[in-house]
Amino acid sequence: MLLSQYTPDLIECGCDEAGRGCLAGAVFAAAVILPKDFHHELLNDSKQLTERQRYELREMIYQESVCWAVASVDAAEIDQTNILRASMHAMNLAVAKLTTEPELLLIDGNRFYPENIIPYHTIVKGDGKYMSIAAASILAKTWRDDYMKQMHETYPQYGFDRHKGYPTAAHYAAIEEYGPTPIHRMTFKLSRNADSPLSKSKKRQK
Repeated sequence: MLLSQYTPDLIECGCDEAGRGCLAGAVFAAAVILPKDFHHELLNDSKQLTERQRYELREMIYQESVCWAVASVDAAEIDQTNILRASMHAMNLAVAKLTTEPELLLIDGNRFYPENIIPYHTIVKGDGKYMSIAAASILAKTWRDDYMKQMHETYPQYGFDRHKGYPTAAHYAAIEEYGPTPIHRMTFKLSRNADSPLSKSKKRQK
């Protein structure tokens, strides 16, 4: 069972992102403050849930959280900085949108670049340990999935509604056939073919 609190004395906010490993599209992040001693038996890391469970839990989070926020950073900014910093920036943007100011941030992962003075803890695999981080992972994942479904309407030949921009064989094949779109991350390797110019990133990811 996931833990409800890191410390009982502070207003905690869970933060997580979705889409770091994708070849296309924005990276999304969410910040969620849950009531103290909150519990829900299905709430878990979004990767451990079915799509239907994620969307059902999203509605629960909307209704029962103290507050929540979602933010994103697009492919152009990812290419300008790098995916790690873009992900951290998206988390900071989400925190800044909260209507209640947290006193402690619980960050999924082992690194964070704060853009505020709020204390934080990084927690490896935190989305499987703390409910607020799990809730953030669900919001980030479902919002990004919705966004990629919208991108599918613009670029239907790439199959974004199925792979959501992740590096699948079908996605690589579509890039080879049609070339990259404006939402592809040009600093990522967009081909598995070593002889293709798309296999060589234009900027080193840090």
